[in-house]
Amino acid sequence: METEPNLDLARELLKNPRYPRTCKYDPEWMVGLDMGCPTLWLLERLCEVMELKPGMRVLDLGCGKAAGSIFLAKEFGVEVWAADLWIPPTENWTRVREAGVESLVFPIHADARKPVFAQDFFDAMIGLNSLFFFATDDVFLPNYLVGLVKPGGQFGIVVPGFYKEFEGDLPKDLPEHLKQYWISCMLYSWHSGDWWKRHWLKTDQVEIELVDNFPDKEGFRTYLDWERIIGYKEKIAEDDAGRNITFVRLVARRNKNTPK
Repeated sequence: METEPNLDLARELLKNPRYPRTCKYDPEWMVGLDMGCPTLWLLERLCEVMELKPGMRVLDLGCGKAAGSIFLAKEFGVEVWAADLWIPPTENWTRVREAGVESLVFPIHADARKPVFAQDFFDAMIGLNSLFFFATDDVFLPNYLVGLVKPGGQFGIVVPGFYKEFEGDLPKDLPEHLKQYWISCMLYSWHSGDWWKRHWLKTDQVEIELVDNFPDKEGFRTYLDWERIIGYKEKIAEDDAGRNITFVRLVARRNKNTPK
C-alpha cells in the first residue's frame, strides 16, 4: 500500500528561507510533481552557480513532470525545451499552460540517446536527478550530449551520489545498510563528485567550472526531508544517516575550440 505524502510537513519544510525562490511555489503543487527528488531545491542551488539570462535556449534533459522547466522560465526568463522519455509531452504542456509560461517552455518527448535537436542549438543544458540513469558510460557525453550546446555554453547537473567511491567487490563491499537499495534505487549508477568530474573531462570537450557535494550535509538533509515528505517505502537517507549519501553538483563549459 502506497503511503500518502505528508502535506503538513511539506508546507512546513518547503517554505525554508534558505531557498527564497522555491518559497514562491505552492508546496502541494511541488509534491504533486514528485519524480524522486525535491526538484526546486536542487535547481535553485544549481542556478546559483550558473549563468542564466533571459532569452537563452536551455535544454532541461530528463525534465520529468516539468516542474524545473517551469521554474527556469519563471525565475530566469529563459526558453526551455522540456525533454523527457517517460512523461507524455501533452501532460507537461497542460502544466506549462496552467503555469502561464507557454511562450517559454516547450515539452518534447525525447530519448536522450536519440536526440532530436540540432548541434550547437542550446545556450545551456540542465540535467536534474536524471543523468545517472543514462549518462554514466563513456559514449553518451561526447557522442550525444556535448555537441547540443554551443561552444562556450554551460552544462549543469545535480545527481544523487556519494561523498566518495566505494572500493572493493561491489555490491559485496557496499555498507550493509545500503545493500537492500543496490537494485531498487540504482545505487550501482551513483557516484562521487570526483567520479563525475573525471567522467566529463574524459570527453576532452569541456572545462569543469565547479564540482562539489552540497555543503554542510545539505545534500543528505535535502534527501531526508523529501523522503519524509513523500513517504517513500525505501528509507535510504534515514538508514544512511548522513554517512555516505549526498547530492553532487557539477557545472561544465563546452570548450570554444571543440570540433563539430
